Amino acid sequence: MPPSSIMPGTQPRTPSNTGATSRPSLADLHRKAQWMVLLMLAVGIHVLESALPGLGPWFKPGLANIITLVALVMLGPKEALMLAVARVVIGALFIGTLFTPTFIMSLSGAIAAAMVMLAAWRIIPGISLLGISLLGAVAHMLVQFATVEALFIQQSALFYLLPPFLLIAALTGWLNGVAAQYITDRLCDPAPTTHELMTGKAHG
Repeated sequence: MPPSSIMPGTQPRTPSNTGATSRPSLADLHRKAQWMVLLMLAVGIHVLESALPGLGPWFKPGLANIITLVALVMLGPKEALMLAVARVVIGALFIGTLFTPTFIMSLSGAIAAAMVMLAAWRIIPGISLLGISLLGAVAHMLVQFATVEALFIQQSALFYLLPPFLLIAALTGWLNGVAAQYITDRLCDPAPTTHELMTGKAHG
């Protein structure tokens, strides 16, 4: 039998590639870099916002939700949800509130707002970022009140404060939506070419 012959039922051996690892594509690296930049911005806003005066420990303007909305448009629902959770956890590490009542309220509100915004993004056709932000702000406030009543204060009289806080939350949610819409419009708008700049055809 010649050495090159192959036994019946067997297959020729091929070079093993078990040691080779697949490299991430340039597009994947770009998306991850964008997510990290947005996360750093969200954490910075979260830490800054914690130092601002607010109407009680359960109300802040929610400026970091602007970055969540930007991530939703630019990267998608999964990345936006991960960003919302990560910025609360990392922000709590920076300001020293991890596993405190403030952290629990902030995390519960952030998760609720993110889930509602993602659901609205998927389910309601043609909804704008203003509408998504409004729904997220209302959900954030409702869940924070429910968390405070269930875990800390445990007095139903607390909900008498809910209507004015919901009104303020709706206002800040609308403003955050306007800001997010402006940012995404600018980021998604293609940059003018050199020819357009020289001929004055680029729009401002």
